Amino acid sequence: MMKKTDFDIFSAEQDFTKALGLKILQGRDIDPKTYLTDSNAVLLNETAVKRMRLKSPLGTTIKGNGSTLHVIGVLKDFIVETPYEPVPPMFIAGPSFGYDVINFKLNPAITTQVALAKAEQVFKKYNPQYPFNYRFYDTEYAKKFADEQRTGTFAGLFAGLTIFISCLGLFGLAAYMAENRIKEIGVRKVLGASIASIVALLSQDFLRLILAAFIIASAIAWYAMHKWLLTYSYRVNISWWVFIGAGLLSVLITVITISYQAIKAAIANPVKSLKTE
Repeated sequence: MMKKTDFDIFSAEQDFTKALGLKILQGRDIDPKTYLTDSNAVLLNETAVKRMRLKSPLGTTIKGNGSTLHVIGVLKDFIVETPYEPVPPMFIAGPSFGYDVINFKLNPAITTQVALAKAEQVFKKYNPQYPFNYRFYDTEYAKKFADEQRTGTFAGLFAGLTIFISCLGLFGLAAYMAENRIKEIGVRKVLGASIASIVALLSQDFLRLILAAFIIASAIAWYAMHKWLLTYSYRVNISWWVFIGAGLLSVLITVITISYQAIKAAIANPVKSLKTE
């Protein structure tokens, strides 16, 4: 049973790949000024070559819709529309197909306003009946990720708020624990315990809890992120160093939060501590 395959078809003039910064894997770009037959030339992307099962695509003749095209190059897959779906198979045909959009690259040596003004002059000279409408590729592409950027902003705000509330709870718990163990701390100081050892004594219980919470949270976070990334056709890998960095940051925040109460209890006069009974 034959399977129907839809191809995205575009038309291009010379310097198409140069203007858009595309990578040619095989062959060359369309150049009808140098090669007159390039008006019926075609470039294929990687997906098209795989879908058509072409072992040697260069020179292949493609017929369809009353046209005969010859393949002169293969392009590395590039995203045109949505970044959330796999790149479809593409034909980039020569100028015989016609086109209604002009892609041009601005000269970085001059300002954008000056470049657009000059482009508008050329456009109105050869096409005066239509308005000069333009769009920037980087702006259009950034709009595709607007939802993710918004989600990331809210996630960062809520994460910061959560950390702040957690630090308040840790600070209060550290003060409560130091107050309950005030006599123990006094006895240890009388017996020669150093400030550092007392601070470590008060901190180790919290660090054990943080370590246990980190292990549980890392497993849940990895699973949730893995499932979320699977919804994207193009995604990054989850690196192990992200979790290590998060764990070290958690320990640092914990130590900074409880260090004030721990040091305050450690440097307190043991005589006053033991006089309470």
